[in-house]
Amino acid sequence: MHLQRTLKKEIACASIGLHSGRKVNMLIKPAPVDNGIVFVRTDLPEYLPIPARYDNVSGTTLATSLSSNGTTVATVEHILSAFCGMGVDNAVVELDSFEVPIMDGSALPFVNMLKEIGTHVQGNTKKLLVIKKPVSVKEGDGNAVLLPADEFKITYEIDFKHVAIGRQSYSMTFSDEKYEEKICAARTFGFLSEVEYMQAKGLALGGSLKNAIVLDDQRIINKEGLRFPDEFVKHKILDAIGDLFLLGMPIIGHFVAYKSGHRLNNLLLKELMRQEDSWEIVNCYNKEEIFHKFNSLKIPSFRILDAIRF
Repeated sequence: MHLQRTLKKEIACASIGLHSGRKVNMLIKPAPVDNGIVFVRTDLPEYLPIPARYDNVSGTTLATSLSSNGTTVATVEHILSAFCGMGVDNAVVELDSFEVPIMDGSALPFVNMLKEIGTHVQGNTKKLLVIKKPVSVKEGDGNAVLLPADEFKITYEIDFKHVAIGRQSYSMTFSDEKYEEKICAARTFGFLSEVEYMQAKGLALGGSLKNAIVLDDQRIINKEGLRFPDEFVKHKILDAIGDLFLLGMPIIGHFVAYKSGHRLNNLLLKELMRQEDSWEIVNCYNKEEIFHKFNSLKIPSFRILDAIRF
């Protein structure tokens, strides 16, 4: 249950890009142990890898972007969230565009694809990053903290003046089942005035009611309404799970955030790595050593996804 895993076979899909508004073709491939998640731009002459790492983050405006070898890929947080949520450690994501397709604005389509093809258990065990001392960052009135805990927990609070959102909070102890049931379907959201402004600037050209919750000054304008009463804060948690997975391994600790976002999430990881006495990487193969050092540690386990047969 604590072994690394990858996909059983390739996944091909296509959807529009949030910013370009153009069709993006994506192919997700199995990868060997200790490969991690790597993005590859197939629309460029050289297929140079872009490893999904916190220190490769090059942009956090509206989405998380990664850059390496002079190449950039944007809007990576939803697919990374799905990989983390369903226990996938190793994969190669090939794209013929600069951005991951937006799908329905949540991680649910990626989760469904992973469930459809199944996951393959590999030979090496997972590594875990255990938080030993509190680490925090603050910017404006937002803040984000990682605290020691015996398992991966998330507590998130947002506060918007908009009448349809207001103040929302949600707390959860992470598991793949809770992620699938409570988090992965939460969609991204935006305000109509901001969408119109961005589209006038050539951004968010693919944004629509099909892939986002959109609010005017008073209400949600999507006819189907919300998937959860607290969908807004749950989407922030979805994003945070993807952003935190840029460490390249699961976290054992309590992530607490107030009005955080992609930028603050990444600043937290950078601060965490600077404070080397605040964390320790442990390998699941040596359970006796883990329990000797951290006697109450609860190692996350993931279901093996069997391919859905039709």
